[in-house]
Amino acid sequence: MTDTQLRRPPVPQPAERAKTIAARGSGPATLMPSADRAAPADQRVVPVLRHVHASGSVSVLLPEDHPLVQATMRASGGELAVMFELTDLAPVQLREPVRGLLWITGWLRRLDERAARARAVSIADARPDSRLLDVGYGLSVLRLTPASLVLADADGTHSLRPHMFSAAAPDPFLDYEAQWLRHLESTHADVIEQLTRHLPDNLRHGRIRPLGLDRFGFRLRVEAEPGDHDVRLAFSKPVDTPQQLAMELRKLVGCPFLAATGKPSRQG
Repeated sequence: MTDTQLRRPPVPQPAERAKTIAARGSGPATLMPSADRAAPADQRVVPVLRHVHASGSVSVLLPEDHPLVQATMRASGGELAVMFELTDLAPVQLREPVRGLLWITGWLRRLDERAARARAVSIADARPDSRLLDVGYGLSVLRLTPASLVLADADGTHSLRPHMFSAAAPDPFLDYEAQWLRHLESTHADVIEQLTRHLPDNLRHGRIRPLGLDRFGFRLRVEAEPGDHDVRLAFSKPVDTPQQLAMELRKLVGCPFLAATGKPSRQG
């Protein structure tokens, strides 16, 4: 076995992965008491709308008469300790769709009318949503000020400070990763077949699915009878543009017009 095969492929830093999940923001999200991450279902609150800001703070929209809104108003100092959980789901339909979890723990406060409207405008600039028009007309805005963040995904579990999250940049391909992976699965089964040549022999007989994409590489999910297995195929170098991405993908599928720069490292 060569050094290339033994070396774990490079991955984005934890803060970058966390920032990407937050910026994507498409998965389920709940609020719960911060003292118990495994809170029962009746203690989990699903916001009407939520948005994670670049700083790591979270805006949450809830009905004005919601018990959590009333609890913040009764709490000492007007703040409650809560945990916000954001789930990162694979863009294709997998039997185990969760790719990662981001927990943000901090203090939840209801904003006054002026601050709530200003926050609604800032959210609309990043992610327009008609429900923001109901702020002050049945919906309250609450702000979660982060104290700590925890990321859990296939590459490990990491604790982050808010300044680390704030300084990180999301992955450059987050805006069209989902569409690209769905297109790959539905239209280019031949490409998936070519990628299987990089898998260990014992994984080539399962169902190969596209799982994820970032600037460092491509991830596959192998769905087999004994269980699921994720494999990362690393690019020869980090990429930032669609043109660079297309070039690296051609290398992975073995395009005959490109000189190989060496076998991609892989992680089982």
